[in-house]
Amino acid sequence: MAKGRILQVKESSITVINQNETDYISLTDMTTGFNEGSGLIGKWITNKNTLEYLGVWEKVNNPIFNYTEFGVIGREAGTNRFIMSVGQWIERTKAIGLIVRAGRYGGSYAHKDIAFHFAMWLSPEFQIYLVNEFQRLKDDENCRLKLDWNLQRTLAKVNYLIHTDAIKEKLIPQEITKQQANCVYANEADLLNVALFGITAKEWRDNNTDKNGNIRDHATLEQLVVISNLESINALLIRQGLSQRERLIQLNKVAISQMKSLLESKTIKRLK
Repeated sequence: MAKGRILQVKESSITVINQNETDYISLTDMTTGFNEGSGLIGKWITNKNTLEYLGVWEKVNNPIFNYTEFGVIGREAGTNRFIMSVGQWIERTKAIGLIVRAGRYGGSYAHKDIAFHFAMWLSPEFQIYLVNEFQRLKDDENCRLKLDWNLQRTLAKVNYLIHTDAIKEKLIPQEITKQQANCVYANEADLLNVALFGITAKEWRDNNTDKNGNIRDHATLEQLVVISNLESINALLIRQGLSQRERLIQLNKVAISQMKSLLESKTIKRLK
C-alpha cells in the first residue's frame, strides 16, 4: 500500500491513502479530537440516515453492490437488536466506499464523499476544515504533477536538439536551401510521430481541427517520456547509418515496449 499523506485538521493528523487510484480518508484519525474516539464510527454507521446515504453512494459508484443484502440491512436498521460495523457493512454488501486496514496505517477509511459526510455528522465546523485541507492537498499534488510535466517538456526539447544535430550531421546534404533542410527535419519529426502516435502531424491536425497546438501539446505524460527517449534513440540510429524505414520499425518497437512499461508503472500512476 502506498505511503499515507497527512491532513492537519485543527488538532488532528488525518491519514489519506490511495487504493486503486482512489483517495480514502481515515475515519479513525478523524475521531481523535472527539471525546468518544473511534466509537463514534460505530454510532454513525448504525444510524439509519447514514445507511441510506451509504446505500445511495454504492448504487451510483459500485456495480457489484449487493442490493438484496442492503434491503435486509434497511429493514433491520433502527431496531434495538441492530448492530453494524464498517467491516460488517463491507462484507455484507460488497461495499467499496469504505475499507478497513491493519498495520501502520490501520483503521477505517472512507472515500472522500463518505468521509465528508462523516465529518459533517461529527461537526459542521470540522467538516469545513477537512474539506479545505483536502483541497489544499490536491492542489499541491496537481502543482507537482504540472512541474513533472514541464520537466518532461524541457527534457524533450533538449533531446530535440540532439536529434536535429544528428539529422544535420548525417542526413542533410551540403549546399541546400533552408527550406529544403526544414523539410528533412519535419520528415524526421513525423517519423517519431508515426512510431509513437501512428499518424503524422498533418494527419493529426486534419483530424483535430477543433484543438489548438500540435500533436505533442496534447500528449500524455507517458507519451512525452517516450517521445523524448525516441529522439535520443533516433539520433543514435541515424549515426549508425540505418535507413528511415529501418529506424521506423525499431522506433515503433521501442515505443510499444516503453508505453507498456510506463502504463504499468506505479510511480506514474501516483503522479496522476
